[in-house]
Amino acid sequence: MSRILVTGGAGFIGVNLAHRLISEGHHVVVYDNLSRHGADVNLEWLRTAFGDRFVFVPGDVRDWKAVKQAAAGVERIYHLASQVAVTTSVSNPREDFEINALGTFNLLEAARDVADDPIFVYASTNKVYGAMNQVGVIEERSRYRYRDCPAGVPESYPLDFHSPYGCSKGAGDQYTHDYARIYGLRTIVFRQSCIYGPMQFGVEDQGWVAHFLIAATLGRPITIYGDGKQVRDLLYVDDLIDAYELAVQHIDVTAGQIYNLGGGPDFALSVWAEFGPLTEELLGRPVAVRRGDWRPGDQKIFIADVRKAERGFGWRPRVSPADGIPRLLRWVQDHRHLFRR
Repeated sequence: MSRILVTGGAGFIGVNLAHRLISEGHHVVVYDNLSRHGADVNLEWLRTAFGDRFVFVPGDVRDWKAVKQAAAGVERIYHLASQVAVTTSVSNPREDFEINALGTFNLLEAARDVADDPIFVYASTNKVYGAMNQVGVIEERSRYRYRDCPAGVPESYPLDFHSPYGCSKGAGDQYTHDYARIYGLRTIVFRQSCIYGPMQFGVEDQGWVAHFLIAATLGRPITIYGDGKQVRDLLYVDDLIDAYELAVQHIDVTAGQIYNLGGGPDFALSVWAEFGPLTEELLGRPVAVRRGDWRPGDQKIFIADVRKAERGFGWRPRVSPADGIPRLLRWVQDHRHLFRR
């Protein structure tokens, strides 16, 4: 079994990944500063499930000394810790840069310096492609669709960092990719699209699927920015973790590569024109929303072309929104006390 470091390990994706890895018998170091709402709940979930079968290290990725200590001797690093909201990056770009760019640099240097020839997995974002205003988009009754790329956006699409968040995550994306070329690190970059699932404490700025379900369940206000026909491809968190594990198993193919990970064309929904009626059907009642202006850099449509991942390591998403959204809603309803804090 491997010794594995998961940064942001008490976050939504991190805690689901840690749970999977600990269940498989790996020695997992969960590294997190517990700054995000819900991180303490997620950490307690791990402790309830596994007791002392994992190590929790409270720490910040900006702290080089702490990062170096946490990474000592590990064989895998999943770097998930980040500042995750575009709006926060606009209001505080320095903090955004230090967490996302400097933090990633610290982890890469620790991988070179003290880890045990690790596999380094970096959670990037589709925001590295920017607003994509030059892509042909056709407006339909309940959604937008691409005119020229029906399979979605490929990894070869030009980068266009739009917003401080796009810049900082893009810097980490490119640093991780280049450390494979320059230093021979076995790195994998995943440009992720709209991940959702249990243990997600979604808020308006990030994690919109969970945010809408939490707000609708508790009767809180929901604001739809733009016309609500923006399209995103939804990826259930279990499918994402399957991709992480398969990519590591095929490291001879995946080392030094970049992959788009999302639900692809088959698992795409518009954020309210289609998601709203589905939510109302699941709840059995209407859900009131208010409207706001379009937000800067908001893509009218993003769908990932995930065929490279299928070719490279045999992965494709399997949990459809029709299955995954009710699963997440049940988790929210069963844990509604957590959202009343």
